[in-house]
Amino acid sequence: MLTAQQRQSYIDQIRALPEQLTALVHDLSEEQLTTPYLTGEWTVAQNVHHLADSHMNSYIRCKLIATEDNPPLKPYDQDQWATFADATAADVSVSLQLLSSLHTRWVIFWGQLSEETWQRTGHHPENGIVSLEQQVQLYAEHGLAHIDQLQRTLAAQSAE
Repeated sequence: MLTAQQRQSYIDQIRALPEQLTALVHDLSEEQLTTPYLTGEWTVAQNVHHLADSHMNSYIRCKLIATEDNPPLKPYDQDQWATFADATAADVSVSLQLLSSLHTRWVIFWGQLSEETWQRTGHHPENGIVSLEQQVQLYAEHGLAHIDQLQRTLAAQSAE
């Protein structure tokens, strides 16, 4: 079980992600956004679009967990989603705006949960029973992992 201070730290990471992401990608060219510089990893644009897709899915899952008794949580194929035109496009502005708005809502959601609600759970067919507390930690860390991936991708671009 996380402390209130630990949860707040994760919420703060979620709050900061859209600005961190925007700072990393705002000056990149179309080529920099869409060139796969690291073997087996997504482009910068795919990472940005994936964060919007993934965090939208999680936000809905969190609302389901908060309002239903151990609801089923639907998985999705992130690699397949990353191949659609909306996930490969160089224009990442819509996904950045979406993340900014979504994270604003998500922070409000997290901020009003009672101690009891933090422990509510849902059932994910791949991950088993997951709580709201686990979700805030997972998605704070998910955002940071993609910031790291983007930094490695941009470093690989510079090395070329």
